[in-house]
Amino acid sequence: MMSNYSDYEVLRITELAPHIKEMDVYVPLIARSAKAGQFVIVIPDEKGERIPLTLVDWSHSEGWIRLVFLEVGVSTFKLGMKKVGDRLYHVAGPLGNPTHVTKYGKVVVIGGGVAIAAAYPVARAFKEAGNYVVSIIGARSANLLIYEEQIKSVSDEVVITTDDGSRGMKGFTSDALRELLNNGLKPDLIWLVGPAPMMKACTLVAKEFKLTNVVASLNPIMVCGMGMCGACRVRVGGRIRFTCYEGPEFNALEVDWDELLSRLKMYRKEEELALKLFKDRFGMR
Repeated sequence: MMSNYSDYEVLRITELAPHIKEMDVYVPLIARSAKAGQFVIVIPDEKGERIPLTLVDWSHSEGWIRLVFLEVGVSTFKLGMKKVGDRLYHVAGPLGNPTHVTKYGKVVVIGGGVAIAAAYPVARAFKEAGNYVVSIIGARSANLLIYEEQIKSVSDEVVITTDDGSRGMKGFTSDALRELLNNGLKPDLIWLVGPAPMMKACTLVAKEFKLTNVVASLNPIMVCGMGMCGACRVRVGGRIRFTCYEGPEFNALEVDWDELLSRLKMYRKEEELALKLFKDRFGMR
């Protein structure tokens, strides 16, 4: 059945939490081949940067993909200003390797912040493959917690954490993981997505308990999405790897987390200055 929509058209946009937006975009070629764990690169307008965003959901038959993003820089604010019926400049994908989904047994899926949405399709895929899924999701506070109901719908157990204790357990996802492991949980796989410090902390907990199957979906600086620019390089097992086409998932126990964190800080000051100028131009706070 032919659609009346045009490629890259925004079909729906809503705010899930302060500065966290959910958007459906009509991109039938990407929707038809999308798999859990993959991402796209979005360019909001002809002067926009290339924004890597994980695929949160999609419809093979209706041709849409769902994205969730945090308005944190100029290009993501531009993306968040789009209205239903507007078109994005370009969407490339699906990129990256899909999550390796099989029946492991007990799988712990951990998502933090805006990346809780990225954990949803992976938890769903693991559940559909017959695994017992324990999900740990965390945010700074209750008003920033997203995708709780979606995660619950594909999990056998869900543990919620907030930094300030306003929802669920007070603390971090790594604290919840340690508590579960102390209480006898023996996962066959731990899968991580979220801020790099969170994933590092969870990886250190897994090491404490001598767990050997821990996978992290990495989020380094990314530009081209094809392994040509080298911006997304990470060190895994002592080797340089390129996240966009060799990842985004790697053995978390072998990731050089300190180097990754250092690289993520490289452009922070420049991004903050650019965002200030953008907000001043549009009278935004």
